[in-house]
Amino acid sequence: MISYDTVYTGGSDEIVEKKSRFIAQVFPVETEEEVLRILEETRKKYWDARHNCYAFVLGAGGEITRCSDDGEPSGTAGRPILEVLTGRSLKNVLVVVTRYFGGTLLGTGGLVRAYSQAAQAGLAASQIITKQVGCLLTIDTDYNGIGKLQYLAAQSGLAVLDTVYTDKVQMKLLVPTELCGKVQKEITEATSGQAEIRKDEKEVYFANIEKEIMVFDD
Repeated sequence: MISYDTVYTGGSDEIVEKKSRFIAQVFPVETEEEVLRILEETRKKYWDARHNCYAFVLGAGGEITRCSDDGEPSGTAGRPILEVLTGRSLKNVLVVVTRYFGGTLLGTGGLVRAYSQAAQAGLAASQIITKQVGCLLTIDTDYNGIGKLQYLAAQSGLAVLDTVYTDKVQMKLLVPTELCGKVQKEITEATSGQAEIRKDEKEVYFANIEKEIMVFDD
């Protein structure tokens, strides 16, 4: 998995359909234990609601998916929420839609539309990012080589995590996994083999969030 879209900060929003309130909450999650805890907290928060329907996708490859209609007619709530998530190719995310019944039956089609729209509204209120898998390169060079490295990084749109100036220059670069071999070759060519390149064994996830590079544990 080279990259995937996920939620960085969750949000909430609601819609009203024939006096029924549909309150959507979005959460970044990584384990089923987190999901269960959030569902329990939601049920306590909205203890007087008729339904707390949900869907979640876990794993960078979407290995685990679950959804629940929580008392709504089968396939009218959890599945539509899940389809919103899979349609956006989102991973490691939970959406809970709480319904307060307004007294008017919506029918199966109306419920599907309402839960879908609520989930979309919740996602619109959230911050969605793309997590990339990359390698961390530490490059030691002399002062003649640093300009070439900076140019290479800028041309390729690579993230420079740090640059340390002593008797030599050390630069740390974050490179998308699929470009690691190519970039190492370009560095060697640009510096005529004078740069020392070390590649961390562990891959890292990173994302560009509001023009800042954020590195994640996974």
